[in-house]
Amino acid sequence: MVNLRVCALECEALRGLLQERAAQCLVLDCRSFFSFNAAHIRGSCNVRLSTIVRRRAKGVLALEHVVPNEELRTRLRQGQVHTVVLLDERSADLELPKRDSTLLLALGTLCREARGARICFLKGGYEAFSAACSELCTKPAAPTGLSLPLSASSAPGSADSGCSSCGTPLYDQGGPVEILPFLYLGSAYHASRKDMLDALGITALINVSANCPNHFEGHYQYKSIPVEDNHKADISSWFNEAIDFIDSVKNDGGRVFVHCQAGISRSATICLAYLMRTNRVKLDEAFEFVKQRRSIISPNFSFMGQLLQF
Repeated sequence: MVNLRVCALECEALRGLLQERAAQCLVLDCRSFFSFNAAHIRGSCNVRLSTIVRRRAKGVLALEHVVPNEELRTRLRQGQVHTVVLLDERSADLELPKRDSTLLLALGTLCREARGARICFLKGGYEAFSAACSELCTKPAAPTGLSLPLSASSAPGSADSGCSSCGTPLYDQGGPVEILPFLYLGSAYHASRKDMLDALGITALINVSANCPNHFEGHYQYKSIPVEDNHKADISSWFNEAIDFIDSVKNDGGRVFVHCQAGISRSATICLAYLMRTNRVKLDEAFEFVKQRRSIISPNFSFMGQLLQF
């Protein structure tokens, strides 16, 4: 049984571990992707299990699903981690989470494979810890974006605004938004503003349209996905290619700006696919996450169906 190896840890005890033995302590946050990204314990890792992984595992998960980071897995298996602490939102004891919850599935895996490590469950979860030890948690932040002067013609480094598809007013679309530290979403107008792209530290762009030009090919790396925004377009055939491109830029330390004409349907769909695949989240959770950052997103009905099948 899992409980035989798991000890309950008070918030103050975790505070002490993080302050005195942080290098030998691994904190695994079993809350949703959305909750984790809103705020979490500094240095913690988010455990995300897709529905497919749960179904195939039948209650027995490989360590790779719980700890995707290879270096951390090696440290666990070699006994270099003294304490592993798992937490959910607010459970006070292990009788409260459901048997198929991420928390209990992860606990079972760690009890089998984390040899020599002390396995602990944080009493009261993140809710209790953030109230008692807020200085050790990230602060919930408003969605980040950028607001620069509207006039493209007067902005240094702006592209020619003669292209009607790239003249979407900034006040109509808002500023570009950060989806992840290396992934931004916006409109074709934003993509025509070199000053804006440079301010965000963008190094590459994904142009999800068939008619918007790549204005600065001498300055940025471009990836074109020439699909129309209609119910006949097959955008899903581009998902893996787009995900690989984003990961490649990320691994090189760069940042990707994804745009279509309005930053509402096609480019939002690519960002949703990326979140679903790399962060193991369902469509509704990914959609809520992106919409919190760019409220006007609205992939067409066909694109939503393709995401559901992804």
